[in-house]
Amino acid sequence: MYRHLNLFLITGLLTACASTSGLQERYTVCRYDHAWEAALDTVKDRALTTQDKDANLIVTDWLEIPMPGRTFGALQRDLANSKDRSRITLTVKQLDDVTKVSFVEERQRWAFRGGSRLFGWAATDPSAEVMQDVQRRLDAKLKEHGCLLS
Repeated sequence: MYRHLNLFLITGLLTACASTSGLQERYTVCRYDHAWEAALDTVKDRALTTQDKDANLIVTDWLEIPMPGRTFGALQRDLANSKDRSRITLTVKQLDDVTKVSFVEERQRWAFRGGSRLFGWAATDPSAEVMQDVQRRLDAKLKEHGCLLS
């Protein structure tokens, strides 16, 4: 009985972790080359660090975003030069009769850390606005390349 309960708990935890990862997937009836070009067009407003078609991978460079009004500490002191940074990772994979385009935002915030390094980058949740924007632009670019979304 305990073994079944443990299996249930482990499965639930793994499912919860997977659902909060922020990974978005789009499936399209489209040639791989068209989906690849659409993915590149989606992030053309950012510098790229990786553009490897053989590995199905596109990674943007970090983009710093000012975040005014952020505070830190028990006294809620104003955090001068508050900022986040963001990078997008896209993968484009040809499946049997569809192409899958996955994307995720990795986001970090400039945060008070204490100790000898008072401030530094700390992981934070992806921005819903950025993810919606990438999805909207990707959908538009896929349609421009003649791809059908499924």
